[in-house]
Amino acid sequence: MISRLETFDITTNKRSLIREENGHFEAPNWSTDGSYFIINQDGLLYKISGNGTDKELIPTGFAAQCNNDHGISPDGAFLAISNNDLIEGVTGGTSRIYVLPVQGGDPKLITEKMPSYWHGWSPDGKKVVYTALRNSTYDIYQIALNDTTEVQLTNAPGLDDGPEYSPDGAYIYYNSFQSGVMELWRMRADGTNKEQLTNDTFSNWFPHPSPDGKYLAFLSYLKDQGQNHPALKEVSLRLYNLQDKTIKTLCSFTGGQGTINVPSWSPDSKKFAFVSYQNNH
Repeated sequence: MISRLETFDITTNKRSLIREENGHFEAPNWSTDGSYFIINQDGLLYKISGNGTDKELIPTGFAAQCNNDHGISPDGAFLAISNNDLIEGVTGGTSRIYVLPVQGGDPKLITEKMPSYWHGWSPDGKKVVYTALRNSTYDIYQIALNDTTEVQLTNAPGLDDGPEYSPDGAYIYYNSFQSGVMELWRMRADGTNKEQLTNDTFSNWFPHPSPDGKYLAFLSYLKDQGQNHPALKEVSLRLYNLQDKTIKTLCSFTGGQGTINVPSWSPDSKKFAFVSYQNNH
């Protein structure tokens, strides 16, 4: 497989290739100072320089089975990761959320229960939102870093995923199968006032609000995938204008799982990062 770390500039409508590897990596985060990216690859996290030439391992201690749900705190100091913990006798569903210094270090456990998949930091850096399987259904939860009590924010039938706070902290954007099709939704940060934002023929995933609060970048599968988000499918990246509610298709390629699972906007809201794929077989 060929993986390509790319950026898309919404002011010029241009894609730029940052780094290409004959291998599989996923889910870029863009640093809060705009100088580097973080990706996951083979269970580990790596820092990629802004021009793509340098690649450096981020030490994560015992957490060496990281999945593609990771992200940088608003102040740029910490990194939230989701690690598939090795637990004797358990074969899957062991993802738990940890926080560590952004340059690497010893992970601190945030979610006791599993599986839990991180997706967003609150703007003040004191809480995280995540998707978790509890009572046989995937819903959205919130937890404070200094607390062990998780707060359930959704309880609709079907999958709720990809939660992320608006920059002002008023809303949480997410994708949900509540309508019978995967669409973008939003709710107040306390879980009230849920409203559906998209309604079309695509499977829409992972709404990422721009830092200036004007747009959502999100992933659309061109063919309905039910509640799944597989890799190596025909997808488009689209832009939802939060002011006039119009949607624009930006680019299309082979991707899906791993393309844009987590926040990846540049600090100036002009670009976002993503991964496209090419299967060599």
